[in-house]
Formats: sequence, structure tokens, C-alpha cells
Amino acid sequence: MKEYDVKDMGLAKDGRLRIEWANESMPVLNRIRKRFEKEKPLKGIRVAACLHVTTETASLMQTLKAGGATPFLCASNPLSTQDDVAAALVKNDKIPVFAIKGEDHKTYYRHIHAVLDAAPHYTMDDGADLVSTLHADRLDRIEAVRGGTEETTTGIIRLRSMAKDGVLKYPIIAVNDAQTKHLFDNRYGTGQSTVDGIIRATNRLMAGSNFVVCGYGWCGRGLAMRARGMGAHVIVTEVDPVAALEAVMDGFAVVPIAKAARIGDFFCTVTGNINVIRKEHFAVMKDGAIIANSGHFNVELDLEGLKALSKTVQKVRPFVEQYLLENGRRVNLLGDGRLINLAAAEGHPSSVMDMSFANQAMSIEYMVTAHKNLEPDVYPVPEAIDRRIAKEKLAAMGISIDRLTAEQKKYLASWSMGT
Repeated sequence: MKEYDVKDMGLAKDGRLRIEWANESMPVLNRIRKRFEKEKPLKGIRVAACLHVTTETASLMQTLKAGGATPFLCASNPLSTQDDVAAALVKNDKIPVFAIKGEDHKTYYRHIHAVLDAAPHYTMDDGADLVSTLHADRLDRIEAVRGGTEETTTGIIRLRSMAKDGVLKYPIIAVNDAQTKHLFDNRYGTGQSTVDGIIRATNRLMAGSNFVVCGYGWCGRGLAMRARGMGAHVIVTEVDPVAALEAVMDGFAVVPIAKAARIGDFFCTVTGNINVIRKEHFAVMKDGAIIANSGHFNVELDLEGLKALSKTVQKVRPFVEQYLLENGRRVNLLGDGRLINLAAAEGHPSSVMDMSFANQAMSIEYMVTAHKNLEPDVYPVPEAIDRRIAKEKLAAMGISIDRLTAEQKKYLASWSMGT
């Protein structure tokens, strides 16, 4: 197999500095790395990772290697790679990386095949493209695989569908469902980084604008919270009545997308579903509407429908394509409809990815010993791992909490003590 495929090895110095900067805000993963260096719990295993190639991911790869593993890394999104980080991992850490920001569809899948060529024992996925490619096209490599992890909601949906249909060949841990992942990464990470990406791409003022958030899961909650903090009037669209009710109770306007399309200034999808904003919605938008996506795949936006409505398309800024519609109005698409927080910005802050990637590292460690007792299915992160990460994070922040007294433990375990 080819040793690596990155844009420019000359970027390695800048990448090293940025990785070191990220590591300063990742105390939990740093603690795990120090333990891994001593114990080598991953000795002799090969890990194929399909993740966003960022400074935080670099820290995770370094941690796996410290534990004795041989990691191979490719991108989980064509626009999410930080080229200087990819170069630094190859040059300084001798970790094979196959990722170039802006790579085309063919190159994206060639890179996925490259990490599968390594005959991995474990997979580490973000969106399930690696796992689905392995099952569909690389059955020659599947026998060696013992287990894996999945980082995001979209991937877990796909994997559970595979398990339900009886085609999933090995056990996978749903890292996204850990409380120390989705309650923090999805809410605080996505919220801040998405607003960051939209502002970097557009330099438009959010205060006083109508900001439409499509989807009120944990990512949508975080985005709505941060957009309101920027002074925007936040409008939520939903299909789930419970989520919609929660958005109302949180103080947001909730309307159907058909109505929101006519009044929004900014739109951002965070649903994990397909064609959330469609042709008929683009057709009624205000002149100058800004469209972004922070869900895993750009299928949340009906881009073919947008093209069909348009007379011309021109790139007006980095990561901004302006579609001139037949009706004379302009619609501005950010980052090709891909994850705007990674396409135009740097993704989640390191301090929140610290917990997410601590879950990844410890879940792989757990899988090394537990895989023999697990059927091909999607499993939660063990509660003990989740709680340990929370405790480590609090300790790193210098925060102490109370402990139950013996009396309190007895009371909670009793059914006879009432009023």
C-alpha cells in the first residue's frame, strides 16, 4: 500500500504547532495517553480510522500509537481535512494519513480503501463510510476485523440499520451516545463551531437576523443557543413533536420549513436526514439568504433542486457559492453544503473533543478485551467509561463534587423508607 497521501509535507511544521496547541486543552486524553504509554493495552493491533483530520484527531491518533497500536487515518468528509495536520502526523508521528482537503469523490473513496488495505483489527468511523465500504466492497479485509467504534449520530443510524438487516459483521460501540460525548460535543461543540464557520465564511452580522435551525436534537439545541447569544431571532423547524415542544419551552419560535423559508436570513440544517431544505423552499427565500449545513452529509440540502432553479452560479468568497435564481433572487450556499464548522472553520474546540476522543480511546481499549463476548451489533459505551471520563474532566478543571454518605446510599437502595 502507499505510505501516505497528503497535500504538502512542507506544511508539517505549522501542523505540529497547532496540534500542540490543541493538546493543551485536552487534559483527559493526555492522561489516557500517559497511561497507555506505560501499559500498552493496544500493542500489536491495527486501527483504521475514518475521521475528520483535525488537530484534535491528531491527538487521538498519537494516543492510540502510544498505547501500542498502529493507526491508519483517512478523512470522513472531503472538506474537513486540515492539510497541515495531515502532514505533521506523517512527518513527526510516522502515522499513515490519506486525506487532502477538497478531495473529489473518487479520491475520497480511494483513501478509504487505502486504510482498509492495512487489514485493520478495529475500525474507528465518523459517519459509517468506512464500515459500509468494508461490508460492500472489501470483504477480503472483513475477516480480520474484531470490532469498531462510531463517532456520530448519522453513522449510528446507518449501523443500526445494518444490524437490523443482519448484515453487520462485527460489534461496534456507539461513541456518540455516551453522555460525555453527545451532551457536550454535540451541544457546545457544534453550537460554537457552526456559528464560527458561518461567520468566517460570510462576515455577516447575526444580530437582528432571522436564523433558522432545522432540527432540535442536541446539535440543534446547541446551535439555537449560540445563535440567540449572537442576537439572532431563532426559528426552529422540527418533525418530532416532543423536540418541537422542547424548543417552544426553550423560548424559540417553531414553524414548518415552508413558512420559515420565506422569512429566514440564515438557514442551517442539523438533522441527519435527507432533503430537509428542498427546491420549493429555495424558490421562496429572501434575496441574499445564506444556507449552511452542520449535519454529517450534504444530503440535508436539495442541491440538485437549487441548481435547477438557478441561472448562474459563482464563487463570491472562499466557501461561498452564490446561486442566481430565475426569479432574480440570490441564494448563498456555504461550503458546498458540507459540514460548515469544518469546511470554513476548525471544527469543535479542543476542550470538548477531549471528552469525545477519550471515549474513542477507551472504547477501543475495552473492545480489545471484550470483542469475543459481543455479537455483531451496536453497543453503548460502558457506563463505567462514561463516568470515569466525567470524573477526569472535572479533576482537570479543578472541580470537586460531593459523595453520597452511607445513610444516603442506604436510603436510595431502600423501598421501605417513605414519608
